[in-house]
Amino acid sequence: MKSNSPLSPMARVQARRLSDKGLRWRLGWLGLAAAAAFMAPKAHAGDRLLGTWGVSEVDGAGGGGLTPWATITGTGSSNQVGGSAFATHLKTQGGYDLKIGGAAVGIKDSVELSMARWSFKLGDVVPGKSIEMDVLGAKFKVTGDAVYDQDKAMPQIAVGAQFKQVDDGALVKSLGATSTSDIDVYATATKLWLGGLAGRNVLASGTARLTRANQFGLLGFGGPGHDKHKLQLEGSLGVMLRDDLVLGAEYRMKPNNLEAGGAALREDDAWDLFLAWFPCRGGSLTLAWVNLGNIVSKENQQGLYLSAQASF
Repeated sequence: MKSNSPLSPMARVQARRLSDKGLRWRLGWLGLAAAAAFMAPKAHAGDRLLGTWGVSEVDGAGGGGLTPWATITGTGSSNQVGGSAFATHLKTQGGYDLKIGGAAVGIKDSVELSMARWSFKLGDVVPGKSIEMDVLGAKFKVTGDAVYDQDKAMPQIAVGAQFKQVDDGALVKSLGATSTSDIDVYATATKLWLGGLAGRNVLASGTARLTRANQFGLLGFGGPGHDKHKLQLEGSLGVMLRDDLVLGAEYRMKPNNLEAGGAALREDDAWDLFLAWFPCRGGSLTLAWVNLGNIVSKENQQGLYLSAQASF
């Protein structure tokens, strides 16, 4: 008898869903590339002070590693278009493994469009399993200039939004999440003081975020503990040891929506200590020690964070 094993209807539906997600992701990348290609010929980027565009935040926005800044990504000034692409890797002591890749376009130092793709391996919690998440973001400069308004107390201020979609709905809902997608909105203020500490430049940034995200969104959104957007605070502080070297720290609050489902799902705030090196205008490397707190039954999850960024 001739063997024939067609896909089941459920398998065909799942395959179509995965294909659609992959197509949307590729179209998003193509959209960013098209925006850069369309606008870049008008002016070549590269006029801003080295490193003041920051590195790439884990959600794809320009800023620090854990939190966005009010500055716009890329090296372009007010009449230029710039951009960045990045890759980030973090492995915790408990065996979790996180990889993120993304890109962003900065338009005339006023508008930023970004995207990021997360892949989080669950280690021995669920062997061989990983959670994938897409993030699409937009940031708009409102007022001020973080670098050049040295005679003013007002920082640069920006507002932004990040749409997040996690792939594995069945898993995150089994943990108590109420949704697999949501939008974070935030406002951020950033200020650079030239020669502010013993002749060294000092940068400070603070962000207020409305979010329902569990573990940045990897475990879905909302839960039995709290299902509405909560105000969370974030901050960065850095000192430029040299023009190309920044030492600093960051802190990011996270909502604790899933703890009602059990202590194993308690969520802690995240913090890091980082060193960012800008060897040239076209790139940077960031090395950090990150503490993410409790993640699904594993406490005090810390690890080495490495991120590389290319900028134009």
